[in-house]
Amino acid sequence: MTPPRAQGNLRRQRLGWYGYAWASHTFEATVITVFMSRYLPSTAINAVGENGRLHVLGIPIAPGSLFTYVISLSTILLFVVLPIMGAIADRTGRKRGMLLGFGYTAAALVTCMWFVRDTDWQLGSLLLIFAYITYSAAKVVMNSLLGDLADANDRDRISSVGWASGYVGGGLLLAINFVFSFFIDDKALLARLSLGSAGLWWALFALIPVFLLRNLPRSTPERTIKGSVLTAGFKELGDTFRKLREYPQSLLFLVAYLVYYDGISTLTALSADYGEKELKLSDTVLLSAILIVQFAAFGGALLLGKLAERWGAKRVISYSLVVWIFVVVAAYFLQAGAAIQFYALAGLLSIVMGGTQALSRSLYSNMIPKGKEAEFFSLYEVSSSGTSALGPLLFGLALQNTGSYRIAIFSLILFFVVGLIIVLKVNVPKAVAEAGNTLP
Repeated sequence: MTPPRAQGNLRRQRLGWYGYAWASHTFEATVITVFMSRYLPSTAINAVGENGRLHVLGIPIAPGSLFTYVISLSTILLFVVLPIMGAIADRTGRKRGMLLGFGYTAAALVTCMWFVRDTDWQLGSLLLIFAYITYSAAKVVMNSLLGDLADANDRDRISSVGWASGYVGGGLLLAINFVFSFFIDDKALLARLSLGSAGLWWALFALIPVFLLRNLPRSTPERTIKGSVLTAGFKELGDTFRKLREYPQSLLFLVAYLVYYDGISTLTALSADYGEKELKLSDTVLLSAILIVQFAAFGGALLLGKLAERWGAKRVISYSLVVWIFVVVAAYFLQAGAAIQFYALAGLLSIVMGGTQALSRSLYSNMIPKGKEAEFFSLYEVSSSGTSALGPLLFGLALQNTGSYRIAIFSLILFFVVGLIIVLKVNVPKAVAEAGNTLP
């Protein structure tokens, strides 16, 4: 039996973990999905004209594709940065400090987006790149704490509650931004105000884990570091890559996740841009639809978590990917100006969005060895911090070469089909056994 005091500490730590999700999800909801995906391209268009070209290191870039290229570059940088940060977190055990350090840095960078004015696409791009990297580094540490806060039988539920908390927190700030839109006619001012408030919201509610996420349990003892922390991180990372072959089923799921989540994150990040440019929907429709997604995803995450207790996480994830395929096909055929159709599709998407994310995290946490959680989650996070590299790159290339948002959005179906095929090949019991863990 767990002593009452230990149970109380664990409940408090879980509340602190949920609190960070509540605070930080505003980055995905407000910054990535709604405002920066549209405001950053608009600053580029204001600078060079809609038919002009930006020139970055001698490479011509269509201004409308700037956001997707910035996200692709950020994700490529994550391949270098995150595994090192994960190795350092596992080796030092200073996860709370790293979580809050990276989190507050990202919140400060987002707050500074208030200063991105009509033609400041360079400043906006730099702030987004560094905020994206620090947000992702904090998320690696946050995900790695799941194994310390829940055993195998509780992880689907705890992970689902964590995602649900994030959607409510991000949704509440988005609702406030929605109210602002009725009083502010200047779209640029609304975007800057919403982006700046996202950073302040994040910093304010991050005080919850500051006070509650203390005295965290460790699944393995802290190891002595010889030499610098950075050098130790590189050595630990090299050891992780060498040992990946010992976990072939975990690696197979990681590949599947990288593929299908690339499609999920790209579709959700660019949905507002698609609604505005192709479907000609108003800001009121777009913001209200995204609000529906944020709050309905709360229930979707909890619902799919319950279904996973009955059918298993892998089966529920597979069914959810079938729904995602339908969403992409339906998005292609949406009629311009059809707000009701857009709302209906947003409602369907919200049911599977939170659950797919929560169950993917909890399933993967059972497939990785103890003491290596942050390192393995750093590889996982490369493809789950809002968007990956291939999805926005494919979308941007399709848009630039065809000029059609419909073709660009439909191209994302490839990620869901291939991801589903790979997921179906994953042997979950074997993956859990290979990692030395207990099957839920």
